Amino acid sequence: MSSPAVNFEEAWQDKRWWWLLSPSIPLTFTSSLLAFVMTGQWWCMLLAPLIIHVLLPVLDRVLGEDFSNPPESAVAQLDQDMFYRAMVWAYVPLQMIGTVLGTWIAATQPLDWFGYAALVLTVGAINGIGIGTAHELGHKKETLDRWLSKIALAPSAYGHFFVEHNRGHHKRVATPEDPASARMGESFWAFLPRSVLGSWQSAWTLEQERLNKQGMRVWHSQNHNLQAWALTLLLFGALCGWLGWMALPFLLLQAVYAISMLEVVNYVEHYGLLRQRDASGRYVRCEPEHSWNSNHLVGNLLLYHLQRHSDHHAHPSRRYQALRHFASAPQLPAGYATMITVAYWPPVWFAWMDRRVMAHYGGDLGRVNVQASARHRLMQRWPDPRRNVEP
Repeated sequence: MSSPAVNFEEAWQDKRWWWLLSPSIPLTFTSSLLAFVMTGQWWCMLLAPLIIHVLLPVLDRVLGEDFSNPPESAVAQLDQDMFYRAMVWAYVPLQMIGTVLGTWIAATQPLDWFGYAALVLTVGAINGIGIGTAHELGHKKETLDRWLSKIALAPSAYGHFFVEHNRGHHKRVATPEDPASARMGESFWAFLPRSVLGSWQSAWTLEQERLNKQGMRVWHSQNHNLQAWALTLLLFGALCGWLGWMALPFLLLQAVYAISMLEVVNYVEHYGLLRQRDASGRYVRCEPEHSWNSNHLVGNLLLYHLQRHSDHHAHPSRRYQALRHFASAPQLPAGYATMITVAYWPPVWFAWMDRRVMAHYGGDLGRVNVQASARHRLMQRWPDPRRNVEP
């Protein structure tokens, strides 16, 4: 898939103040909860799913893509500018306010089932997108950023993401061994339990190996998984102590939805892509071509450039404000908001994305990360062209 014939650096303009849109997500979604408290109208809490699944796809379609890249001469200044770090930090307290308010509503306000479901979706969306914020923070070396990452993961009870994403997923990305890399022919609903269980197991193993090398047991206070999970227990325990046991079912349900939001994004980001092996049998280094990329403007401004995933995986330490578009990266046909909505419907997803995977690999199914159970079906649809060559 080709990119516009422009000089990406010459077209670049700093979007400095537009990055305020990222922490505006928890503020906006929390405002919908306040609107319910003031009016008693449950439909106020439908704002979050409407924004995610309706408004953002429309805005991405209307406002289009931005292919521009910051010039390398500007990257050092962008990295050192505290404004961009503050934009990520700002998400976390706003996320906590939304979580506390939502839990209070669930435990104290009369709600029909549909109002309760809307509340779960709203708070779950705040914390699901909060995992994306934790993703940006967790890649940094600064102690404050790393602890804020764990705090942002507490409401979703997915603290092991801090370990697995950085030391597991980034190492195994776009290989069959990675639980968070979706395979062609694998539905999201098959991918979800595989990724959740596989990521948890991998995170525990990684910490066990790290601590054992340092002469410590896995059940040690230095275990990053235990630290993150302790924050969840502290948060959930404090809210249940304040509001009673009725808070717990709500906290668990919104966490399940938040986790599903992360995993559907994981599903989109590497679907069908495969790193090949070199002459020694090792997987080649991760390059931009091993992650699906999206330059849709609105989604990137709201998600700290998460959609520029190709550059992120090729250069994990690069900060979000400096991530680049690469012409070699496979491009999604729409932004994440559209793609995660389509991913919930496997027949539509397969019809939309399988041909793009095959186009990326020149029609060679042998170069694709394929779901084993779907291989026969996929081979019938895309037969090896070499079989038709006369000897």
